[in-house]
Amino acid sequence: MDSPLAGAPPLAPSSRTWMAWATGPIARIVLMTLVLRLATALLAFFAQVTIPVYQDQGFGVYRTRHAFWDNFARYDSGWYHGIARNGYEWVEGGRNNLAFFPVYPLAMRAAGLALGGKPQDFYFGGIAVSWLACIGAMLMLYRLARLDVSAAAAERAVLYALLYPFAFFFGVVYAESTFLLCALTAFYGFRTQRWAVGALGGLLACITRVNGIMILPALAWLAWTHVREDRRRLAPVLAALAVVPLGLLGYSAFCYALSGNPLEWMDSIRRWEYHPGGAPWTGLQTLITDLATRPYHYLVHGQMAPYDTLNGLAAAAALLVLPIVWWRLGTAYALFMLANLLLPLSSGQYEGLGRYTSVFFPMAILAGAIQQQSLRLLVLGLSAAFYTLCLVLFVNVHPLF
Repeated sequence: MDSPLAGAPPLAPSSRTWMAWATGPIARIVLMTLVLRLATALLAFFAQVTIPVYQDQGFGVYRTRHAFWDNFARYDSGWYHGIARNGYEWVEGGRNNLAFFPVYPLAMRAAGLALGGKPQDFYFGGIAVSWLACIGAMLMLYRLARLDVSAAAAERAVLYALLYPFAFFFGVVYAESTFLLCALTAFYGFRTQRWAVGALGGLLACITRVNGIMILPALAWLAWTHVREDRRRLAPVLAALAVVPLGLLGYSAFCYALSGNPLEWMDSIRRWEYHPGGAPWTGLQTLITDLATRPYHYLVHGQMAPYDTLNGLAAAAALLVLPIVWWRLGTAYALFMLANLLLPLSSGQYEGLGRYTSVFFPMAILAGAIQQQSLRLLVLGLSAAFYTLCLVLFVNVHPLF
């Protein structure tokens, strides 16, 4: 029997192009990202209306509590909102919003003004920036992963990145998805010898998060590998590397103009009792000792113990896979992870460690490359379970941030 399509005219080139795009990896990644963002928002809403809030954080998207929108605005979101709405302010000797680097809040400000400029619009602008940056980051992750793994593994890497236990930060009013997009762009540019792209991504990464400058050793390693192969690349490589720290220098100049101290951003961070520079193993050593010798007593009676455990285990897991990242994906990726772990670990605090590891894209690429289906499902299941737990704690204002 003849096919019902027999004798039908062939599709026009434009139609074939559209169908190829609609069924290709780009469309699947965009759809997957949006579905997971929406599912996360709904899960957060149900958690908010069924589980008592742990504490009152003192602000929200609106003047009164909103069980849906407030889930996007927790903890540091208030600082980003203040910058987006009112700009940077310096308070001598006090906690300043100069500790929060400018790329994300300035993008948030632009989006908020475009949405109408009301106080809540800046929060909505922050959500829009985070979601768009998350989509862009996942697309860039796929392109970067394809330099090392198959198309199927690269798509799996995107899924693992989106379901990392602390990846819910990619969709709320935080700078994580913006930083991840900038970092991935920098690595892609340096790996493919698109020096202008890499330089721009690195520059923006340096002024998106305070530890953004820690991307420089990894980019320098990539640059050296290119120069080692061909000395004629020296000039563009050095030029690209020189551009990367200019963002931090520019922000330091802004801090000097505002406060008289080019390192006021660093002093502001210290006023949160955050003092990097100590032995990076001290905090994890203490945590592992407590969990190994008195786990029940520690978790039940320590007020911060459950949250410190989740943050500390995220850092410990990253350290454990670090040698495998170096072996399978190269020195540059290992340097990126190591530098961005040592800085917060050297403060002796656990706060934020999980969030910092959420941008460790080499771990997602490594997970995507797992061959055994049973192991892939195990990793995905554990990740999704901890993702749900950490999300519920965050939206109910537990001290996990």
